[in-house]
Amino acid sequence: MSETQTLYKLIILYMLNRVTFPLSNAQLSEFILEKEYTDYFTLQQAIFELDSSGLIRLETVRNTTLCHITEEGRTTLIYFEKKISSAIREDIDTFLSEHKYKLRNEHSTPANYYRTATGEFAAHCRVLERDSTLIDLTLTVPVEEQAKAICSHWRDKSQEIYAGLIQSLL
Repeated sequence: MSETQTLYKLIILYMLNRVTFPLSNAQLSEFILEKEYTDYFTLQQAIFELDSSGLIRLETVRNTTLCHITEEGRTTLIYFEKKISSAIREDIDTFLSEHKYKLRNEHSTPANYYRTATGEFAAHCRVLERDSTLIDLTLTVPVEEQAKAICSHWRDKSQEIYAGLIQSLL
């Protein structure tokens, strides 16, 4: 494996280790491609190899691939973190600091839908804060397009819905 391919993998591990939530493939790509460290296909190969070797775990939610660092990934990073230059680590830390709210918000409002045993569609929407679930809401609708729409609007509407529920119930 080339030194540069190793560096891309270490960058991914470093980013995942610096946050308390998974990052999506798109979020990792945004940073790495914006900084022009490598191209999209090389990045996807690095993510695939990290997953295959058990250093990260991939989870697909709707059309989003979430990347989680594993304990093996953390251990590997401890041994090889010094191979990431201080300038690259600073770039990563700056990116994560500047985008922290956006990155966390994307993770903290997951929404997915599925077909129920009765043939309807259930939109499962949540609001997460650290290790707590603030809302866990499942709405059943007759048409798949409605379930998709609910999931699509959840991120933008979840705070308003949460506030309305609290106000109504208290």
